Amino acid sequence: MTIVDARGLSCPQPVLMTQQALQLNPDGCRVLVDNPAAQANITRFANKAGYAVETSEEDGDYILMIKK
Repeated sequence: MTIVDARGLSCPQPVLMTQQALQLNPDGCRVLVDNPAAQANITRFANKAGYAVETSEEDGDYILMIKK
């Protein structure tokens, strides 16, 4: 599974990185972000693209598992 590390980046860069990862691996990816805005924007994008998103939080980072 592709891992996208977008910690420390501001939107829209994490969303664009996620979009690129899903184009390369349409089955899904794992995304790491460190702010709630990026987490919300990626979740919204993935849901609109037909993906399910499971979010967990660890040490202040958000881990998003995006799957078809």
